[in-house]
Formats: sequence, structure tokens, C-alpha cells
Amino acid sequence: MQFIFTGFTQDMGFRVFAFEGVGLDRIRIKYTVRADLALLLRYRIPMQELPLLCRRLLERRNENGEEKGAVTFTEDEMRLYAKDSPKKATRRKETSTPQQATN
Repeated sequence: MQFIFTGFTQDMGFRVFAFEGVGLDRIRIKYTVRADLALLLRYRIPMQELPLLCRRLLERRNENGEEKGAVTFTEDEMRLYAKDSPKKATRRKETSTPQQATN
């Protein structure tokens, strides 16, 4: 199944991301992923990464055979992402070199 991001809404301290799942039969199924914004701050997850993380969550659940229209991005999942995230940030810093201005 392919998941297409269709937008988001704000619900109190949560951001709710909407997706459409499109299967081989081309039937579209609506999915939502709810993420607690306070947990994003706690685990220092950038807001702009959240739609992709939510899509990956849906893909993993689909691979495991878990079909559910409304999903929550749990604290455990955020913790796992945050644990791996510093390694990625370090690699990005090592591979990118600052450009010096020439006058």
C-alpha cells in the first residue's frame, strides 16, 4: 500500500496528519496519525520531519498486517527515533563542510 499525505489539523496539543492509503486495487482508505507536540519538544524532533515519520509509521504497521484508520505516534516510537537521530545529525555535520565566502 502507498500512503499519500493529504494535510493536517491541529487538535489542542496534538497535530493530526491525514493520509490516504492506496492499495493495488486502487481503493483509497483514509488514515490519520496523531502526534503529541509536547513529546516532539521533549525528544527534539523537528516539526518538518513529522509527516514523513508518520508515513513511515503507517508503512511499518501495514507491513505487519495492522490495518487501522486512526493511529497514534506513541512516546516509545518518538524515543526510538530520537535515540537514532543524533547519529544521523552527526553524520550530516561531518559530510557537509561550510562554504567560505570569496570576495
